[in-house]
Amino acid sequence: MTEAIHKSGFVNIVGNPNVGKSTLMNCLVGERISVITSKAQTTRHRIMGIVNTDTMQIVYSDTPGVLHPNYKLQQSMLNFSESALGDADVLLYVTDVVEKTDKNEEFLGRVQKAECPVLLLINKIDLSNQKELEGLVEKWHALLPGAGIYPVSAQAGFNVDAVRKRIEELIPPSPPYFDKDALTDRPARFFVTEIIRGKILLYYQKEIPYSVEVVVEQFTEEKSNIHIKSLIIVERESQKGIIIGHRGQALKKVGVMARRDLEKFFDRKIFLEMFVKVEPDWRNRDNMLRMFGYQVD
Repeated sequence: MTEAIHKSGFVNIVGNPNVGKSTLMNCLVGERISVITSKAQTTRHRIMGIVNTDTMQIVYSDTPGVLHPNYKLQQSMLNFSESALGDADVLLYVTDVVEKTDKNEEFLGRVQKAECPVLLLINKIDLSNQKELEGLVEKWHALLPGAGIYPVSAQAGFNVDAVRKRIEELIPPSPPYFDKDALTDRPARFFVTEIIRGKILLYYQKEIPYSVEVVVEQFTEEKSNIHIKSLIIVERESQKGIIIGHRGQALKKVGVMARRDLEKFFDRKIFLEMFVKVEPDWRNRDNMLRMFGYQVD
């Protein structure tokens, strides 16, 4: 009896902000690996989610939405997205029914030159109709004639199985890159910071969430619970006051929201402490960005 050939590969998800890349990633992986909010710049890092079977390992990468950098932080985010173009076995370029086909033409030009197979996913098709969708498919086919085009609704899971099946066909023969029981390349502390930052994005308005980074200072696991001490970094004293709120109510609210999600994620009781610290202009400071795990040129 011939032994089945093992296949492994990297499937990188790229596209502009707010087209549903993180929702798609979680749908494909089957775990809530990427934080999802309706705000741009939710994903700041390149996050891997790993799907294993006996004969296959698919390593999905969610990347930050492509944008013109105004800070060194945003340049680092763009570096994550651009690096995903060079090391993919399969590239998923995600757009949606609202986005114009000429948005961010420079990055699209790089996708057009990709040497690996490209699947173009038109997301949020529930917001469109058949005629509009057919027109979009024609436009995208002209721009990416070699790409397989898949209209999907990541939120509803519509047509995602067809995308998954095509990915499995395209993955090359290879031994696994990670342990077969691995779900992600990120440590537990990383997901603590992402969950807390996601709640800050949802709770606070305007510029405040984009000036925030979260650091885990203590992560102590016990049999039935985890003790977490986290630090919320802001750029100005005024932002610190807003994060804390009147008599600490805002910070307490965010803490309650984050703790609920953390308990679901780790399936354990969570004791969460949060503090706020000012680090002026951290988004433009190389040493701070490196400490937070960003790529700096």
